[in-house]
Amino acid sequence: QVQLQESGGGLVQGGESLRLTCEATSGRPFRSFVMAWFRQAPGNERVCVAAISYEGARVFVDDSVKGRFTITRDNAKNTAYLQMTSLKPEDTAVYYCAAGTRGTSRQPGLYDFWGPGLQVTVSS
Repeated sequence: QVQLQESGGGLVQGGESLRLTCEATSGRPFRSFVMAWFRQAPGNERVCVAAISYEGARVFVDDSVKGRFTITRDNAKNTAYLQMTSLKPEDTAVYYCAAGTRGTSRQPGLYDFWGPGLQVTVSS
């Protein structure tokens, strides 16, 4: 079992940056989990923005944010991050942190644990 809590969202203007933080609380080592960030805009499916493997050796980043978003993790701090730069209005969504044990994937069904989500709004 792992509990996840996101922070760092909010309202920004286009072109600005935000860093999302996901803190994990678990009886298992944080490195036991693949970590990912998903987002969901109203009326849309939940989509994987980025994922990072257990030790950070493998990273997936969706084409829609490639070059603008970076996922990292600090296993010593039980924390994953999503650095978002050059934000666009189309990045507006609820962002979710997720943890899984079945490999680095973009499929939401392979992640067993989810944070409550936080709103990111980018104005034009």
